[in-house]
Amino acid sequence: MAATYRILHAGYVGDETPDGMHVGSTVTYAESGGTRVIVDPGLVTSTGLILDPLRELGVTPEAITDVVFSHQHIDHTLNAALFPRARFHDFAAIYQGDLWLDEDAEGRVLADGIRLIRTPGHTVEDISTVIDSDEGLVVCTHAWWFEGGPDEDPYAPDAGILAEARRRILGMSPVLVVPGHGAPFVPQ
Repeated sequence: MAATYRILHAGYVGDETPDGMHVGSTVTYAESGGTRVIVDPGLVTSTGLILDPLRELGVTPEAITDVVFSHQHIDHTLNAALFPRARFHDFAAIYQGDLWLDEDAEGRVLADGIRLIRTPGHTVEDISTVIDSDEGLVVCTHAWWFEGGPDEDPYAPDAGILAEARRRILGMSPVLVVPGHGAPFVPQ
């Protein structure tokens, strides 16, 4: 069964200013069967940028079954509480209410056509969400901030590990890469 997906918010990284930096995460919705997934519900200027597109799809926040964090930086996790009934997934566990279940993300299947893989690079804990859609493979990942890079991630603890994660993703022949802070792009 192929999953469906929609980009709810295409993220960005603004320029550093005396007042700080404006950063928005790319927030993605995926669905397969009764499983409804939000990837990286982080920083946005208004929660309506996440919730309004969901309403257009006829999906309430309470209907979200799973939330995936590509990594544990606040700009990708801040709005997780919008989804009160969801299970939350990171690189090492699944969390719901007061339940903590240790489970490595590598190969974790959320539903037919939606799975997680380990792709360390931006942080050592990074994971990517792989969506098998009718259009082909879609990978939501922070291996890229946006199309074109940056070539060298200034936060990556090891450039070689990041390069390996990018090779792994590109080796999957994704039709679309959904980066951490930008519009989706087709890898070249």
